[in-house]
Amino acid sequence: MISVTRINGDEFIVNADLIEFIEETPDTVISLTTGRRIVVKESKNEIINKVILYKRKIYK
Repeated sequence: MISVTRINGDEFIVNADLIEFIEETPDTVISLTTGRRIVVKESKNEIINKVILYKRKIYK
């Protein structure tokens, strides 16, 4: 699970295993395998780094 911030400033948690792809258009949009799309403040690279850190923690 990773923490991200909506454009309106609300912070919430996303299941990193459900992320299908990430776009910057110019806002960052996370598309989930469920079909849901979430617009967030974090950049694509920030999200990728959060997912990597999360995966390292769970597979240690």
